[in-house]
Amino acid sequence: MRHVFVVNPCSGKKNDPALVVQGIRDACAAAGIVPEIYAEHNCEGMMQFMRDAAQSGDPVRIYACGGDGTLYCAVNATYGHRNVQIAVVPYGSGNDFIRLFGEKELLRDISRHIHGTPHWIDAIESGEDVGVNIVSMGFDAEVNDKQTQLKKLPLISGKTAYLLAVLYCLPRKIFNRFTVTIDDGQPVTSDFMFAIGGNCRWYGGGFQPCPTAMPDDGLMDCVTIEKEKGRLWMLMNINTYKRGGHENNPDWPFSKLVRGKTMRVQSDVPAVVNIDGEARMATDVTFTLKEKAICYVVPQGSEFSV
Repeated sequence: MRHVFVVNPCSGKKNDPALVVQGIRDACAAAGIVPEIYAEHNCEGMMQFMRDAAQSGDPVRIYACGGDGTLYCAVNATYGHRNVQIAVVPYGSGNDFIRLFGEKELLRDISRHIHGTPHWIDAIESGEDVGVNIVSMGFDAEVNDKQTQLKKLPLISGKTAYLLAVLYCLPRKIFNRFTVTIDDGQPVTSDFMFAIGGNCRWYGGGFQPCPTAMPDDGLMDCVTIEKEKGRLWMLMNINTYKRGGHENNPDWPFSKLVRGKTMRVQSDVPAVVNIDGEARMATDVTFTLKEKAICYVVPQGSEFSV
């Protein structure tokens, strides 16, 4: 099997790419394998490097060394190639997807991924984009878009950027007129704060919109929050949402969870769509869960049970 490492030098703010590469070489030498390493600041080049590895047809394990954006690139560059395994070595500012598998510092141990266990997980398709974590449309997608801009600033971490983005967006439009349809259910037209499809649990540097989602259960956690409370109430209760306390909470009857395979969101005006942290605009989007679509490497010693 080929072992291909993609190091994103822009991930995080305190990482030295040269030290990351040296750590890769040391871990691979100890395991008796020869790594192929791409560590250039060129997003298209990075994706083409992974795409070429996938299209070779050889069994290949691709190690996405970076943040959630690097994982997005790995997934979208190799999607559909069953010869590919994807591992994630967390060097980003957020690294929300990998939270389910253990602590970030522990999972920076390259050897844990070299000796990890391949496990098929689900993915969410939306047009030509593919996500493995969380997709959404509405206020939270707008916050994510603003966060992406803010975390480029010096001394701003992923968590701080998300909170600042919330404070920036909250005085503005937080509700959207959407029609949401889950599977073959009745379409619901209302003023929604957002509509979320969760394959995993966290986004935004530690917020839990889908606190019980599992990436291998064959279902998407579809979470909607309708307009019932105002901005002040939402601001005062944001920590409840952050820790996932809105799910099955009688004080949040306007928060609904339905597990399904598809969620369609229609808007009268263009709204921001979030696919694992990547943003685009749309008026009509369908999120579709695909079972066992990606071979993910569960790190050795992970808290996640295969």
